[in-house]
Amino acid sequence: MDTSQPQPAASNHAHARNSDDRQSVVDSRDLLRGKQELQISHEGEVYRLRITRNGRLILNK
Repeated sequence: MDTSQPQPAASNHAHARNSDDRQSVVDSRDLLRGKQELQISHEGEVYRLRITRNGRLILNK
């Protein structure tokens, strides 16, 4: 008799499901695609990821 718990359905969102996913590295150029700012929706809030004049990344709510 199988007593395992049912698995949740796959989501369209890229959620970290295991330790390998949480340690993934994404190049900022892939995220920003040549722009200086990117808006990110997270749990009902919108954050801004932007490149500063000094070439650093800053994340604001």
